[in-house]
Amino acid sequence: MNLSTDGLIIKEQNIGESARLVTVLSREHGLFRAFVKNAGNIKSAKGAATRLLCYSRLNVFKGRESYIIDDAACREMFLPLRSDVVRMSLAQYFCELALCFFPEELPCGDGLRLMLNSLYILSKGSRPLPLIKAATELRLAAICGYMPDLVCCNECKKYEDENMRFYPHSGILLCSNCFDKSREPSLNTGLGVTAALRHSVYSPLERLYSFSLSGRGEELFERAAEEYLLSLSERSFKTLDFYKMIR
Repeated sequence: MNLSTDGLIIKEQNIGESARLVTVLSREHGLFRAFVKNAGNIKSAKGAATRLLCYSRLNVFKGRESYIIDDAACREMFLPLRSDVVRMSLAQYFCELALCFFPEELPCGDGLRLMLNSLYILSKGSRPLPLIKAATELRLAAICGYMPDLVCCNECKKYEDENMRFYPHSGILLCSNCFDKSREPSLNTGLGVTAALRHSVYSPLERLYSFSLSGRGEELFERAAEEYLLSLSERSFKTLDFYKMIR
């Protein structure tokens, strides 16, 4: 069976001297793995269009046991990332998250949109990296069915509190009146960071990165989102460790 789809290459692995195994994130088929023959040929457009972080139009043959990419045309390469090791490492972390959380061979339109938007905003260099990282982590979790409950205090339903606390392991908020020191560790996110957490989960996807925080607020926002995601995944990410080391 043959299929045509737009897909983002989120992982690549060389097989022998000329073949390549890639993992593709597509709108209609979610994650799938496919072989690219003669990918090592420097004159091959197919080889260039199936490199890591290429968003390409793919013609794929689906066999009994494997997918084979017959043809590929690159639509976007996100070239600015390839000359900035810090931004590239963050992009690779997003790819590792996609591999961990997104479904295989099931529709994943919002997931693909999130990845493309995050790579685009990373390429532009117009937003702070902690803000991009945290907003992407939270939205990815929400898309995959792990949306934190950020509407109001989980106990008394109070919407705003200057000392609102976020619980990364439970994904809930508690106001200062309901805060219980005997519970799991929490972060005092106050008004600004709480608003940023809500925006990341509930805003239209096209406006995901359209907000700002102070320097201290960015640090707290990044910590809250990262701790929540790591609690969900119950694992570490090598790309995250590398990003934090070089940043």
